[in-house]
Amino acid sequence: MEIGVADKPDLLKLDSMLCFAVYAAGHAFNRFYKPRLDALGLTYPQYLVFLVLWEGDGLTVKALGERLLLDSGTITPLLKRLEARGLVVRRRDQEDERQVRVLLTDEGKALREKALSIPLAVGKASGLDIAGADALRRELVSLRERLDGVG
Repeated sequence: MEIGVADKPDLLKLDSMLCFAVYAAGHAFNRFYKPRLDALGLTYPQYLVFLVLWEGDGLTVKALGERLLLDSGTITPLLKRLEARGLVVRRRDQEDERQVRVLLTDEGKALREKALSIPLAVGKASGLDIAGADALRRELVSLRERLDGVG
């Protein structure tokens, strides 16, 4: 027996939309992170820059932008603000002067210790254990990659 249009769930109901669930979850994350990042004096995109630099200091601006999925028009002003605050410095690469490297200052490195409480708070608030959070993260990354591949 063929399923007719009347038998299908309403595909255009807001509550049935995966995109809206992801969008709303993103807003919930932003609301959750805001007061915690305000305490560090960072915006969410700035926090992401630090997460990458704490993994490996001295990346080029291009590599940093690629890692964060940000173009140079977005990442450059963000880095200028962090540099003005004394949290990072930008230096021309000595081997390839076309490249600019981003280096943490001592103050930027010190923020790492203060930021450790944030992922712990996210874990507690989400109710997910490490394995559950990692599985959800992997599924979201896979979803993004599949959608990016559609073109």
